[in-house]
Amino acid sequence: MPIAALGLDVGRKRIGVAGCDGTGLIAFGIGTIARRSFRQDVADLRQVVQERQVDTLVVGLPYSMDGTLGSQARQVQKFATAIAKELNLALEYVDERLTSFQAEQMMQAEGMSPSRNKALIDQKAAAIILQQWLDQRRSPTTSTPLPPPPPG
Repeated sequence: MPIAALGLDVGRKRIGVAGCDGTGLIAFGIGTIARRSFRQDVADLRQVVQERQVDTLVVGLPYSMDGTLGSQARQVQKFATAIAKELNLALEYVDERLTSFQAEQMMQAEGMSPSRNKALIDQKAAAIILQQWLDQRRSPTTSTPLPPPPPG
């Protein structure tokens, strides 16, 4: 069954958006939405959801470093719940601690300036969030065990 999930890195100014291949192996950034209003955010996301035939939103939840949910995480949860309801999509969360930092490190390794490419950081962070979710779905705990080696 093909996987049609959309990864979101929700920020105050922008939403990084990532998609994945139908096999659910690889996540990749597909764009950034500049936030204007809830209605406009819904309209922008609805277009992507329809184009990609998405059935699941995977949203990065910004836990505090001590593992608690702060005010930013609660705002993201409220927004994500409303968006998922509005677009009639399943909703899952991934711990997004350090994803923006990882995205910046990737950009520096590619010779790009993170400070000049904030939207690209959001897009890459969304891809990292979605990739974590895809990897968790394929983790060894959900796969079938290998048969024992032949005797001898």
